[in-house]
Amino acid sequence: MTPGDARCRCPRGAPRRRGLTRTRLCSRELRVKTLLCTLLVAAAAGCGNPTPGSGGPRGGRLRLPHGSPLTSGVRISGLSLTAAAERTAGRAVESTFVFSERLIARDYGYAFGLALADLDRDGDLDFTSADALKNSLSWFENDGHGRFRRHTIQRDEPGWFERHAVGDIDRDGHLDIVVVKNLHGEVVWFRNQGAPRDAASWSRHLISDQLPGAYDVTLGDFDGDGDLDVAASSWIKGKRFEWFENDGSPRQDAWRGRIIEDSLNETREVCAADLDADGDTDLLATATADDLLLWYENSGAPAVDGWKRHVIDGQTRRPVHGEAADLDRDGDLDVLMAFGSFSPSDVVNSHQIAWYENRSGRFTKHAICKLVNATEVVSADFDGDGDLDLVACAWGAETGKVVCIENRDVAAAAWIVRPLKRRWPKASGVLTGDFDGDGRPDIVGSAERGSNEIRCWLQQAK
Repeated sequence: MTPGDARCRCPRGAPRRRGLTRTRLCSRELRVKTLLCTLLVAAAAGCGNPTPGSGGPRGGRLRLPHGSPLTSGVRISGLSLTAAAERTAGRAVESTFVFSERLIARDYGYAFGLALADLDRDGDLDFTSADALKNSLSWFENDGHGRFRRHTIQRDEPGWFERHAVGDIDRDGHLDIVVVKNLHGEVVWFRNQGAPRDAASWSRHLISDQLPGAYDVTLGDFDGDGDLDVAASSWIKGKRFEWFENDGSPRQDAWRGRIIEDSLNETREVCAADLDADGDTDLLATATADDLLLWYENSGAPAVDGWKRHVIDGQTRRPVHGEAADLDRDGDLDVLMAFGSFSPSDVVNSHQIAWYENRSGRFTKHAICKLVNATEVVSADFDGDGDLDLVACAWGAETGKVVCIENRDVAAAAWIVRPLKRRWPKASGVLTGDFDGDGRPDIVGSAERGSNEIRCWLQQAK
């Protein structure tokens, strides 16, 4: 199968049933439960002798073979039944996610770090990519139809370019790039002077060379002065989160850094978002080896009053990467997180995707699915039904993959997991955006050593 022939098909979301009480079932649920009971009775009639001592009026237990219609299938509002059984109930399971896969670039040394933006301001979505081992930073120009041409921003600069973010740092109307250099402990930015296809149009500027293990970066106007500041994490070497103030002259000298919190183990995710809806920009963060999912409340004057630390989850092990998104559509930002990457598969209370319901800055966990070595999860409304579905990637030589997760009813914990790419060794990141201008979200992903390539999945009309 060629990359262009691959498909991922996921079923259509079931209708929402908000407001139903426990004593009132919609007609569809009643049909499904009636069908389930009928199938159980029919199966029991032909399943042979019951197993003694297992409960029930005759001490019997119905045993069904693995893979039978009642032991495998799709989850629908707490019931498990196959597509065939649901069709019998009068509602066929239809595919709503159809993607075509394209290989964008291969032969990376170490593909780690993606960002999306319209860098050439032509109205379509481009993306950027870092190659740590080959010491290069590139952007991929979109022709408007999801076909990409690679351009160099910087090459042959030692220090491991990795995760990065895009924004107008100097407020000249052009989108710039802020990127970490993991081995050299640096945060640098590349100024876009308006001709991004020309490598000479990008100029390099230092933000900090004092952040050992620089790992992730995010942008936001943290001090409310109208320009973009930078926050970064520092992995297992720096063990801290730090923010860097843009004083309005970002090209002049290194920026002033201020520690948000230090003495943390394996700081990874840092993501700007207004989590308490007070009008200033807070930070979502993970300290992976400490099993800490955190958010830092912006005081509004962080240079003076600092940040207030809040623990979202200190129990689920190894939080890695996620995002802030309004999953329950109540007007505030919830938290979506992947757990488990870079750890043995037998680590308990990990290897999963979960979301956290925001209730005035306090968060309640809701499990979504198991995913061994889950690394990153992001959201988009893939089926156009008004709620957010998910795409997630998993790391590992044997466990690497990408999956789509359909949101059938977030309140009822009804999520359907479907493979997008079943085997993709060491998948390292995924992002969503509309690359072909058809109004449907598409997906781009990277995989590091083991695959070392960039692929995209364009959503197709049914």
